[in-house]
Amino acid sequence: MARGDGKLTHNLFDDDKGPQDACGVFGVWAPGEDVAKLTYYGLYALQHRGQEAAGIAVSDGSSLVVYKDLGLVSQVFDEATLATLQGHIAVGHTRYSTTGSTTWENSQPSFRTTPAGTGLALGHNGNLVNTADLADEARAAGIRGSSMGATTDSELLTAMLAARPDVSVEQAASEVLPKLEGAFSLVFMDEHTLYAARDPQGVRPLVLGRLERGWVVTSETAALDIVGASFVREVEPGELVAIDADGLRSQSFAAPKPKGCVFEYVYLARPDTTIAGRSVHSARVELGRRLAREHPAEADLVIPVPESGVPAAIGYAEASGIPYGLGLVKNSYVGRTFIQPSQTIRQLGIRLKLNPLRDVIRGKRLVVVDDTIVRGNTQRALIRMLREAGAVEVHVRISAPPVKWPCFYGIDFASRAELVANGLDNDGIRHSIGADSLGYVSLESMIAATEQPKTRLCRACFDGEYPIAIPATMGGKHVLEGIERSVAVPQLLGREPERSSAWAEDALTRP
Repeated sequence: MARGDGKLTHNLFDDDKGPQDACGVFGVWAPGEDVAKLTYYGLYALQHRGQEAAGIAVSDGSSLVVYKDLGLVSQVFDEATLATLQGHIAVGHTRYSTTGSTTWENSQPSFRTTPAGTGLALGHNGNLVNTADLADEARAAGIRGSSMGATTDSELLTAMLAARPDVSVEQAASEVLPKLEGAFSLVFMDEHTLYAARDPQGVRPLVLGRLERGWVVTSETAALDIVGASFVREVEPGELVAIDADGLRSQSFAAPKPKGCVFEYVYLARPDTTIAGRSVHSARVELGRRLAREHPAEADLVIPVPESGVPAAIGYAEASGIPYGLGLVKNSYVGRTFIQPSQTIRQLGIRLKLNPLRDVIRGKRLVVVDDTIVRGNTQRALIRMLREAGAVEVHVRISAPPVKWPCFYGIDFASRAELVANGLDNDGIRHSIGADSLGYVSLESMIAATEQPKTRLCRACFDGEYPIAIPATMGGKHVLEGIERSVAVPQLLGREPERSSAWAEDALTRP
């Protein structure tokens, strides 16, 4: 296994990072194919879902090898590395942490050796909410924590799946999966079989695709496209899929209670992905149309905040009749991995990511379309920059409702106290960011744009209605009972300075 030096994980924009997803997963069973390269390209297509670490596990039927490191997919893997990963089964993972710190030990796929001496590798997108109870159960059963220092729910899950000496991995999964609470889209493997599973709510996406000589399971349909796989169907909520030399088989481990994450449509998924039969790009364009009808503006030009604001800005321009234009240029090479900046560079802030086209915006009344406002720092700096470049008016339009509640199912927002929409009304936010006007799309319009019934969507970050109960130990009593609502849930799972860095290990190893 590769071990990185951890020096390329500084986030230049930690003071106002946007919502981040907790990973992308990819699995392939394809004898005769170069599964390591297929997985590499699949992870490349899922890079937006996590930029902190990447890894691939491969089996040739007799041995299972895992290679992972901190950094982007293109930083972790090269031709020489991929050439050493030979086999016909692979799982891959690209990580953004919501539980556990950003360390090599917490990168995935996680790996365990079973009592029979075989290997088990697992990649997880989502977040479990009953990890403390699971850790107690594992400890009581004599399952020990990782000797390598991993502290994630994924590591605990891998340990539980690999611990049974008397049953197969498939049987262990059918017994363990019903005990899990929270969001989980999983790909895992042993030497001979590829597995995939999705929580009963289906919070995070997971799809099944067909290759000429095999199968693919991955987070988004866009990853199927890049490896030449045809879309077959979604992995159903509460379904466990197994693929081996005997073909594909499926079983239900829990009754489905669909609650797909609405934020996938708004921001997280790639625009060229399809979720529940709905094109994400089409949903975002429709969000813009509805936003224009709900919050019109007298303006000369509609511009997006690249890249996530582009489809909604197109829809806004189409419905309003105001011309669409490119007013901001994005530096595509500024990501989460960045050399430590000097104070002078840090003060430039958003200009490292975005720069205005002065000739386009000078003297114009602008409608600026973005997907969300988190703390408001980015929008504040952006509006100031546009005014300095000559904009006469700046009207901000947001293609999602105000984010007021934390996510416990795999998205890393700011803490509740830091969410600007939680402490200020619309006019207060407008004044805070310096906009001439501010409008958010309504919850009803957002739901309508997805073309999914409201009852099949998790909307908790917008309306506080959590489809899976949140334990009080994770801030649930503050969120669900309304007690001390101004108290932040400490940086949401993975941002507690003490507990999240060691709690899973302690729970497994304490006497």
